[in-house]
Amino acid sequence: MKKVLGLISLFVFISIFSACSAEKTSQEDKKLTVWSWNINVPILEAAAERYKKDNPGFELEVVDAGDVYQKLTTGLLAGEKGLPDIVLIEDERFQGYINSFPKAFLNLSEYGFDKHKDNYSKSNIDILTNNGKIYGFPYDSGPTGVFYRTDMFKEANIKAEEIHTWNQFIEAGKVIKNKIGKDMVGIDLNGDDPLYRMMLNQQGTTYFDDKGDIVLTSEVSMNAAKVIKQLKDEGLVKNTVGWDAWISAMVSGEVATVPSGAWLSGTITSQGKEDSGKWGVMPLPAFKEGENRASNIGGANYAILQSTDKKQEAYDFMEYFSTDEETQLEMMKNGLFPSLKTIYDDPTFTAEQEFFSDQPIWRTFADQMEDIPSVNYTNDFSLAKDESIKAQSEAVSGKKSIKEAYEAAEKRLESRIKNNTK
Repeated sequence: MKKVLGLISLFVFISIFSACSAEKTSQEDKKLTVWSWNINVPILEAAAERYKKDNPGFELEVVDAGDVYQKLTTGLLAGEKGLPDIVLIEDERFQGYINSFPKAFLNLSEYGFDKHKDNYSKSNIDILTNNGKIYGFPYDSGPTGVFYRTDMFKEANIKAEEIHTWNQFIEAGKVIKNKIGKDMVGIDLNGDDPLYRMMLNQQGTTYFDDKGDIVLTSEVSMNAAKVIKQLKDEGLVKNTVGWDAWISAMVSGEVATVPSGAWLSGTITSQGKEDSGKWGVMPLPAFKEGENRASNIGGANYAILQSTDKKQEAYDFMEYFSTDEETQLEMMKNGLFPSLKTIYDDPTFTAEQEFFSDQPIWRTFADQMEDIPSVNYTNDFSLAKDESIKAQSEAVSGKKSIKEAYEAAEKRLESRIKNNTK
């Protein structure tokens, strides 16, 4: 009898253990892993909780992956091993990954995402498209503007609404420097080139044209480089070495303006709380009166790895995530600017922002989304950026003329790309 009872107990134990194991396996089967970073993590986690209400058992593991690109590249080169189901990739890097690893990412057009593309700006979709197929979910965008100190402009009797061109921007900088002793702008002259890139983008290009040819010596490049050189020569630039110095100059009132993407609003409001009501936003100046003032800097998009064994589950969640208006509005609380155009009519976009002198700044950014030119980042963006920074440094220092500096940079870049493809 004891032997029979023992066998029954063993059977019950095995049954319970098997059921628990099956349940655990089932949960694991539904779990998706995402590589992301920083403020994007809580946005994903909050969206996942809402998604679970209609999708019981769904689980999302969000990994703040730090150096995502090193890990992603290593995994792709290792035969797509050790990769997540979903990954966040910035605008400027997306085309490089899709071109270099064309079979590594899920073709979203095959899953029906094309039906959503009209809900995003053309420039957003073009970044994510290869051979007519969409490979990424638009997330946040970086429409640009000039954040400026309204108190400094008032003291110098400068009106932001009267600044339409870069020449007028420079002239306003001279007045501000003479009247109140403040630099007009902070630029890392030897270490980064975001202002140059913004000016290239507003003219319809990056370091490369739509055919992939280098344009460092083109007219649009010279236009941008001359503005930076003139700002430096007129004594209107504070050389801010690195991100921390750039932010410090901004929040401590050492500079009157900060040309940047909409995402900077979160940093200004969090780190410069005592200056509420002393900031405003105006569109990026044009090179000539009436020309394009819209540009983009920053922005990122999610992609699904082809190596995942949960393709449909990943697509279903990301389709929800990228079209859910509550998620998009939540992004804005963290200072990010949403790519989804269907929410631009939300009252949030016309609401006056007390911190920014009661301006409806989100409307300023939303109004330029359709005018941001589509550009070609190519596989060689990082190499080009490196050479662009060197050219900027040589030009502003006077070691070489602008033309000489960018001609040398273009030659070096041509050589590096050639050697990189051998």
